[in-house]
Amino acid sequence: MRFVSIALLFAAVVLLIFFLWGDSFSFIFSQREAVAYLGSYEKWAWAVAFLLLIGDILLPLPGTIIMAALGYIYGPFVGGMLSVLGSFVSGAVGYWLCRMIGDRAARRILGDKDYERGKAMSDKVGGLIVALSRWLPVFPEVVACMAGLTRMRPIVFHLSLLCGSLPLGFVYAYIGFSGIDNPAFAMILSAGVPPVIWLMIRWIFRSKLGVVPI
Repeated sequence: MRFVSIALLFAAVVLLIFFLWGDSFSFIFSQREAVAYLGSYEKWAWAVAFLLLIGDILLPLPGTIIMAALGYIYGPFVGGMLSVLGSFVSGAVGYWLCRMIGDRAARRILGDKDYERGKAMSDKVGGLIVALSRWLPVFPEVVACMAGLTRMRPIVFHLSLLCGSLPLGFVYAYIGFSGIDNPAFAMILSAGVPPVIWLMIRWIFRSKLGVVPI
């Protein structure tokens, strides 16, 4: 199935970049190092962190460590907001870059049959997959790109992206702020909360607003 092959290729590219240039970013592979690095930019620390989070779409950057560093520097609310925004923009960039290649090019890449299968899957469970993917390594970039390639509806993608980015950003910012050493509980929250939020949004749209955009 070409759809799966392309998704694996995206993942392989991200992993290859990590193995080739991961050492170049080792200065932010722990919270202490990330705090020291961002702190060196003083009042512009937030902007550097924001650019690093966006760059996570391709570069081998530890997004959750950057989020924790933002929480340590700016507190759980401001640091959380910056983390959420960085994660959201990163996913949106990947989505739109792949979506802009157009329907015809996407069909050539995936093949007509796999393109239709991928599009059908996006319509059925794409939102849930996007929401769940934000807490996993590598997968956020792959899922965002595949969502764009199969032309998932923008409202579905961006709402589900927000559902995944919100708990992720605030939970890890809180970890950085409070100095929690064991993030296991945070990982459970990051994985479990997004689908709950997503299902609630779907229910609101369908049952309360009488529309079916997602």
